[in-house]
Amino acid sequence: MRLLDRYLLRELLVPLGYCLSGFLVFWISFDLISELDDFQKARLRAGDVAEYYLVKTPEFLVTVMPIALLLALLYALTHHARHHELTAMRAAGVSFWRLSVPYLGVGLVFSLGVFALNEFCVPSGTDLADQILDRHLGGGDWRRNVGFHNSRDGRTWTASALNLRTGELRNPQVDWRLPDGTRRQVFADQARWTNGGWTFYGVQEFLYHSPQETVATEKVTTNVWRAAGFAETPAQIKSQLKVDDLSSISASKKTRLAIREIQEYFQWNPHPAPDKYTLLRTQWEGRLAEPWTCLVVVLIALPFGAAGGRRNVFVGVANSITICFAYYILLRLGLALGTGGYLPPWLAAWSPNLLFAGAGIWLTQRQP
Repeated sequence: MRLLDRYLLRELLVPLGYCLSGFLVFWISFDLISELDDFQKARLRAGDVAEYYLVKTPEFLVTVMPIALLLALLYALTHHARHHELTAMRAAGVSFWRLSVPYLGVGLVFSLGVFALNEFCVPSGTDLADQILDRHLGGGDWRRNVGFHNSRDGRTWTASALNLRTGELRNPQVDWRLPDGTRRQVFADQARWTNGGWTFYGVQEFLYHSPQETVATEKVTTNVWRAAGFAETPAQIKSQLKVDDLSSISASKKTRLAIREIQEYFQWNPHPAPDKYTLLRTQWEGRLAEPWTCLVVVLIALPFGAAGGRRNVFVGVANSITICFAYYILLRLGLALGTGGYLPPWLAAWSPNLLFAGAGIWLTQRQP
C-alpha cells in the first residue's frame, strides 16, 4: 500500500469510527425511547434490555453503516479540499480516480459487511430479540396453531403449537401421498427433532389406498415412530412460517428475509401464487441490491465532497446529503412498487443503485 493510500485511509477511518459509534448510540437510544412501553409490558429487566439490544445491534449496524460512511467521507474530503491537499495531489500527477481507490475499497468492505450481517446475523438476532420480549410472559417460546405446506414433497403439516426454541411440536398432524397414490395421515401427541430426524410420540397412522376413500383402510397405533424421509427441519419450518407471515405492507417498507430463507421457501414451494412470487422475488433482489448502498454513497460523495474552494465545499456537502436522501426515498419507493407488482422485481431493486451510481461516476469523471 502506498504512503498516500495509508494517509487517506487514516484520515477517513478516524471520523468513520466516531460517526459509526455515534449513530449507533443515537439509534439505540431512539429505539429505547420508542420501545419503552413494550419493554414494561413484557416485564423486562435491565439485563434483558441490554441483551435485547446486543442481539439487535447487527440490524442497527445495517442501517447506520451507509449513513456513517457518507458523513465520514464528506468530512475527510472537505478537510482535504479546504487545505488544498487534493489540489496538490492532482498537481503531482495523481488522478482523481486513483485518489478514490481507498474510499472505494472501504465502500466495498462495508458492502460485503452489510451482506454478511443481513445473511448470518440479522435473522437470528431478530428471532432472539422476539424470544427475549416473550421471556417473562407465559408460553413465550410457543407459537400456537401452526401449519405449512411442502408442495415439493406433497406434505402438509399442522400442529397446535410449535416451540420456537427447541422445535418441538404438540399435536402434530402430517398428511401426504405416496408415489403409488396411497394417502397417509399421521396424528401424534408430540414430535421432536432428534439425531437429524423427526420422532413422533403417541402415534396414530391412517392409510387410504385410493383417492376416493373417505374412511381409512388401515389404522396403525404405536408409541414411538421414527419418520424416514421427512426433510423438513425445525429451522426450515420456522423460516417458512416467517415467509408465510410476511405481509405486502411490511415487505414494501424494507427487505426482511435472508436470501437462504427465500431459497428454502422456493425449494419447498416451486410454484407459489403469483402475488407471493412477486413479493419474494422483490425481497430477493432487494437483499442482493441493499449491500451496494455503501458503495453507491461513496460514488455520490466523491464529486461533491472534493469540490474546490471554501464556498463550493459546503454547497457540495449539502447537495450530496440531499441527493443521498433522495436515493434512500427512491430505494423505498422501488421496493414498494416491486412488491405491488407495478415494476419487475429486478428493476425495482436495482434501478436506484444503477441510477445514482451512474450519476456519481459521471460527475466524478467531470472533475477537473
